[in-house]
Amino acid sequence: MLNIPQLLATELELKPFQVQNALELLAEGATIPFISRYRKERTGEMNEVQLRDLADRYTYLTELEERKSVILKAITEQNKLTDELQEKIVSCLQKTELEDLYLPYRPKRRTRATIAREKGLQPLADFIKSLNTKNPVSASLSEEAARYISETQGVTSADEALKGAADILAEEVAEKADLRAYIRDYLLEDGVFVSRIKDDYPEGTTKFEMYRNYQINVKNIAPHNLLALCRGETEGILSFDVVFAEDWVLSYLESQEIKTKVQGIRDFYQAMLKDAFNRLMKNSLISEVIADKKTYADIESIRTFEINLRELLLSAPAGMKPTMAIDPGFRTGCKVAIIDQTGKFLEYQAVFPHQAAEQRTKAAQILKNLIEKYKIELIAIGNGTASRETDEFVMQVLQTLDRKPTKVMVNESGASIYSASKVALEEFPDLDVTVRGAISIGRRLQDPLAELVKIDPKSIGVGQYQHDVDQKLLKKKLDETVESCVNYVGVDLNTASKELLTFVSGITPAVANNIVAYRNQYGAFKNRRQLLKVPKLGPKAFEQAAGFLRIRGGDNPLDNTAVHPESYAVVEAIASDLSVTLNQVTQIAEKLKKANLKKYVTDTVGEPTLRDILSELEKPGRDPRAEFKYATFKEGIKEITDLQEGMELEGIVTNVANFGAFVDIGVHQDGLVHISQLTDRFVDDPKKVVKVGQVVKVRVLEVNAKLKRISLSMKAVKQ
Repeated sequence: MLNIPQLLATELELKPFQVQNALELLAEGATIPFISRYRKERTGEMNEVQLRDLADRYTYLTELEERKSVILKAITEQNKLTDELQEKIVSCLQKTELEDLYLPYRPKRRTRATIAREKGLQPLADFIKSLNTKNPVSASLSEEAARYISETQGVTSADEALKGAADILAEEVAEKADLRAYIRDYLLEDGVFVSRIKDDYPEGTTKFEMYRNYQINVKNIAPHNLLALCRGETEGILSFDVVFAEDWVLSYLESQEIKTKVQGIRDFYQAMLKDAFNRLMKNSLISEVIADKKTYADIESIRTFEINLRELLLSAPAGMKPTMAIDPGFRTGCKVAIIDQTGKFLEYQAVFPHQAAEQRTKAAQILKNLIEKYKIELIAIGNGTASRETDEFVMQVLQTLDRKPTKVMVNESGASIYSASKVALEEFPDLDVTVRGAISIGRRLQDPLAELVKIDPKSIGVGQYQHDVDQKLLKKKLDETVESCVNYVGVDLNTASKELLTFVSGITPAVANNIVAYRNQYGAFKNRRQLLKVPKLGPKAFEQAAGFLRIRGGDNPLDNTAVHPESYAVVEAIASDLSVTLNQVTQIAEKLKKANLKKYVTDTVGEPTLRDILSELEKPGRDPRAEFKYATFKEGIKEITDLQEGMELEGIVTNVANFGAFVDIGVHQDGLVHISQLTDRFVDDPKKVVKVGQVVKVRVLEVNAKLKRISLSMKAVKQ
């Protein structure tokens, strides 16, 4: 069988020791964030991307090897395993290739070839095959076929016998791995996707209009186009297929399978090959090609989703400050929730500023009272219905105050999902869903990561066609992204929710519950070692989690850093040598810059870890996320009908796709900056130019209010 570690080292351009040690750590239950951060010496400083690629490919190859064992056993039991076939199977590196090799031996339903064999026509098929290779002077297929006429076998004529023999040979040809692989590659390279909108949908009545008479080379189709075709077909609006030069394929089959020059046998083979291709190969190969491109489209779409989600989760936090959160509304009013600097819910009020003047005056007074009472520093306004009107109302209120809180429009995608979820119900069992939604809006302004982890990533609105891609792979990759972000930032052990704790390296949902329960019973954690008193949190989980959990104002200043407890002794030794206390950790970093790090290298702490420690001690407890910025929407622009071509506006990127970026400009409908309008230079990937959460300036190119489409440009607009 394959030497998987050696193969991985070659494929991923890694050294054997890196692969071996990384696989050992993963097998021991270490998480990828832990390995990449705290085991750099063992892996040769492999980063998270390398480790995840290694883990994914290792899983694929392991599954491949397991499948090989099953297939070899099955073929052996049929007494059909040859040395040549075994070698092909053992050396196979792709699942598609492996299944092609297994196809002739796979148990199958009763086919025309099976029926022909039951009628005793296999020898006739073998005879015709021998004539094809012997190249006789002449041969009468009908005479030979007549010998197989048998009432008991159900063969009533020579023609029927020849048809049965042709069925047997057709199945043999259709199951040849090399032929299938060649034609599949041909379809991938030279095939063309074509689609049409069904007659039930006249021109201009469907969102799939661009696919009405659509065609593009299979090799050139963009992932989002293929996913759109798949969705359109699923919804019954369009149909699509792969077209190609079928005569060329038949000529190829004839060149590979017909050896004789005897015309009668050539004629028989040509008819048989045409049947083999049209009946047994064409549809299955087209399906495989579509599946192959769909897999690629899924991977690319999910990768884009991952990047967008990462940018959103790592959005700059406005900070843990007293916050007023407003979920706007017209008829039902605006829901106002107050949360303190820890995210704790304090008070709720409903105001109606968009109804009678009397109600507006009353609403303004309520807001002023709440701002003064709780010394509000941030105001979060959800960007849904009535958001711009509410924004203007709040601005008028703030103009009457001496001390003005910072007002920010917050993307509320997923807030309604959270407010009706089990998580929200457990957190606020006595509150209405609308109040929970307002609280979520406020908290995601304070700390986006801590709040957004409570929501299914698919509901946050930063992906495309997320319901059309491989759901198992999507969940895996999005969970990995959340895990990576949470551990990159670190978590405050004394304020984190159980949902946030669940994504910390080594922490299971049960342990996360126990941490919160322990905190509620005994109060705030004073040091990381206390974690070992939490039920079900043993030494292994402590090793994996401790470095990612922060304790502010605890017993040990190092507990508020990313320095792992296993390295405390080294830091203490360094501090002692430098005559500095741990309370003066920044001085340790400054003096260490001039010291010889190699002096402190041990069997477990090498130079990579020492460099990380130095970096961490320079700014202990720092948040690695960017500085907080927010977009200012233009006054008077509330609806799509307020837009005019040429307007220059400020907005915030809400989603990035392969074909461009969507930008919220404050009119309840995101505009699209097509990839060609992102910048004056050529762009092959929008993610290289913009990211989710980025504040940008755009110019309005075109507005279609009927279809709710806004075309924007970032070209020649000073950013």
